[in-house]
Amino acid sequence: MPVRNLQIICCAVLLNAASPAFGFDPIPVTAIYSPPGSYKSADEALARDRAIEEKFPMAAPASKPWKIAFLFPHLKDPYWVGCDYGVISEARRLGISVDILPSDGYDDLIGQLHAMDLAIAKKYDAIVISPISHTANNSSIARARARGIPVFELANDSTSDKLTLKVTSSLKGMGSTAMQWVIRDATRRGLKSVNVALLPGPADAGWVKGEVEGSQEAANRAPIKVRIVSILYGDSDLVEQSRLAGQVLAEHGKKLDYILGCTGCAPAAVLPVRMAGLENRVSIVAYDLTREIADQIRKGYIKAAADTKGVSQARIVTDAAVNYLEGRGPKLPDTILVRLGLLDRKNLATYDFESSIAPAHYDPVLSFHPDRQ
Repeated sequence: MPVRNLQIICCAVLLNAASPAFGFDPIPVTAIYSPPGSYKSADEALARDRAIEEKFPMAAPASKPWKIAFLFPHLKDPYWVGCDYGVISEARRLGISVDILPSDGYDDLIGQLHAMDLAIAKKYDAIVISPISHTANNSSIARARARGIPVFELANDSTSDKLTLKVTSSLKGMGSTAMQWVIRDATRRGLKSVNVALLPGPADAGWVKGEVEGSQEAANRAPIKVRIVSILYGDSDLVEQSRLAGQVLAEHGKKLDYILGCTGCAPAAVLPVRMAGLENRVSIVAYDLTREIADQIRKGYIKAAADTKGVSQARIVTDAAVNYLEGRGPKLPDTILVRLGLLDRKNLATYDFESSIAPAHYDPVLSFHPDRQ
């Protein structure tokens, strides 16, 4: 068998290999196979359907410059910049054309629906969407599939039954991982009860629902009393989340022990906490990891962060889309969950940031086309 054909076969499937395929180490994932006609959130599928622990390796380069559109909610925070980095770096390596079409934020559902219409009209070979809404994107996903365009989902969950593949992480796991760190920290400090506020992000986003449910379930199982005293929803931009953090502190002040927040929410809480003189009382924990959050952990302003490994998710969905378009390997699972990480000051010096966040000073790139480089 020719070496190139052997490489294509090896790299098109989920392996339990430990060595690198073409560059990045195979990424630990949970592959979920759901019954036909079943549609549910990724966490519901994880609880009910067949799940296999595997590793996803890098795909072989493409045989042609497939055109793939990526619909992001925005590029206003480092999480989506990290996803941009994962997509663009893989597009360069694979030799495919990609266009990233960001909306203006989680309050811009109309903009994302318009971007889907544009991607369908331009007849992209595949579309990757990070849905703004848990349900409101479903009809546009169905419309793309009806036109023969495979649709992949990245990071944000939805209930669409028309997806070719979901690539995300356990969204309830985000909440559970962050809250479990709080419980361990409080127990270590000898606290018998704690008051916690949640700043999870925009209410209708699928990942927010998972964060909150995971946090609540972990709090209910805790060996100490964990009171969730406030849950405030809002767009994940700095101004809005700073306002919400200020509102939480005004309402609960010195009775508050921890704030859990999304990637835009946790950093936005740092200044309000410091201005209130509560930095020695109120600990901030993030539901996900960005370079900014890692820097804040290094400085001690944020104590810990769950990590959904956004760069790895972006790499996997890009490679999976190319493998699908190339017709490589066995049938894809219905869902791929990237396994979560956790960062705090204990493992800061040894953490594998390359799998999670963009390099320092990386500027987002909206397009890559091999024939134009």
